[in-house]
Amino acid sequence: MSDQRGSVRLFACFAALAVVLGAACGSSAKQSGTTASTVAPKHGGTLIIGAEQEPDCMDWIASCAGSSWGTWLAEIQTIPFAYRTVPANDKNTGELKSVPGPVLTGEAKLATTPVQKLTYSIAPQAVWSDGVPITCADFAYTLDQQQHGTDLYDQTGYLDIAKVDCSHGAKTVIVTWKPGTSYASWKALFSGTVGILPSHILKGKDRDALMKDGYSWSGGPCIAKGNKGDSIELTHNPKWWGTPAVADKVVFKILPDTSAEFQAFKSGQVLAIYPQPQIDVVDAISAGGLTGANTLYNSNTATVEALWMNNAKPPFNSTAVRQALAYSVDRDALVKKLFGKLGVDKAVNSLNPYVARDYSNPDATAKYHLDLDMVNKLMTGAGWSKGSDGVWAKSGQRASFTINTTTTNRRRELTEEILQQQLKDAGFEMKISNMKSGDLFGEKLPQGNYQIALYANNLTALTPGLCTLFCSKNNPDTHGGNGNNWSRANVPAADPLLEAVDNNLDESTRMADGKRADDLLATDMVALPIDPLPDILIWSKKLGGPIQDNSIEGMFWNIDRWGLAS
Repeated sequence: MSDQRGSVRLFACFAALAVVLGAACGSSAKQSGTTASTVAPKHGGTLIIGAEQEPDCMDWIASCAGSSWGTWLAEIQTIPFAYRTVPANDKNTGELKSVPGPVLTGEAKLATTPVQKLTYSIAPQAVWSDGVPITCADFAYTLDQQQHGTDLYDQTGYLDIAKVDCSHGAKTVIVTWKPGTSYASWKALFSGTVGILPSHILKGKDRDALMKDGYSWSGGPCIAKGNKGDSIELTHNPKWWGTPAVADKVVFKILPDTSAEFQAFKSGQVLAIYPQPQIDVVDAISAGGLTGANTLYNSNTATVEALWMNNAKPPFNSTAVRQALAYSVDRDALVKKLFGKLGVDKAVNSLNPYVARDYSNPDATAKYHLDLDMVNKLMTGAGWSKGSDGVWAKSGQRASFTINTTTTNRRRELTEEILQQQLKDAGFEMKISNMKSGDLFGEKLPQGNYQIALYANNLTALTPGLCTLFCSKNNPDTHGGNGNNWSRANVPAADPLLEAVDNNLDESTRMADGKRADDLLATDMVALPIDPLPDILIWSKKLGGPIQDNSIEGMFWNIDRWGLAS
């Protein structure tokens, strides 16, 4: 379970990603529990579901919408996506596939010469909730916002598009790239975290002002209503052209404390939860003590939890210090302490998650294991020496730093406690200062006002591509505040490789470049991957419908098909 969505690029889609079951980027990949629920649901009624995070805003393309939970709870059910990411089968294997969304009549047509061109056919019956047809103008408006809007979450994949041509009819969309440019992850476009926005409602107006606190329109099966600090309610979109939602209403009850969420489930206040893998949750699942419930967990996910270092702020503006920190941590012991009861006991060794493993080196950071001799060699070689307090120091600067993560998260607090002791033994002083999710992801990380942070990054569709997180061109400090390179990483040799993973239409080249980039990022130690952060699904046997994991679109990706068990 993640709390920070990645960009459309890192998490978009490409034409043919073969997802096969195997080791997850150096980790021991585990799946357990039931297969997808097949209990038939009955129509009508209200479902009360627990949700760990409230979206900071509902303007999905703005920087304030960084939380995956907003996408999971409201965006997927109200915003049309050109392509959806769905489970490849009804088993709990972590395998996913990309399919055209209901807004399209079928697969888009791709041409690569003389320039890249993409043709979408919009479903004739596709309309917004006010009855206005979804048309090419909506694609054109969305592109314009992605190219010329302000305070955007991520623009990757959109800036090289030359135009959206609507001259072939309102239901035909032709997207043409600029000469000499291409985008391999084209299925990410108008999908993932962006989708398709209604031109007739938003064009010429302040999009952010009209969307950030919620909106009453929809292009999906449901209409979302936010009750700040309490809940998000989904009700039927009366103009939805597909199969109507099964339940009359779904209420996502905001329960930001995982323990409180877990207790709410056990007491019957909520019918399903998608909890972060906290210690008490792991203990309960491993003990088999949840009666009247289905449980499922999966470490073949789209998520990597890592230590994200600010490469531009002392002491982590030194490559040697970043490397020394990586040699100070026994990551396998840490992962085993957190998830060993679920059979997950090996650290992840790539910043690319399982679903993008074909484009990564799953052993990129395997050389970084607890080795105090290497710590001493690196630190002394960089001019540091230990003071009388046992902490490294150089030119009056102590190797002391502060870590940030989200509050009320016992698993992360335990992680920090373990790291604090391991790092102390290696000569580092780590202080702890945790904060609310909105403050961490909305301000501190984007603004670069941190030294090191612990959090997870979650893909939003099936694609490799760490450029959005680590290419120097995506450093918000040098690009007007836009960009998701919150680590302020600057590895010039990796930039062209990461860009090629995004843009090169030759799959074998993309794979090779992705692996080489993984090695360069690991050598520079821009961030230290820790674990796959297993997905955990818990739902009452009172629920029916096709309930199963989707590590990209979340547990609730098809909640319109859920209902009370018949």
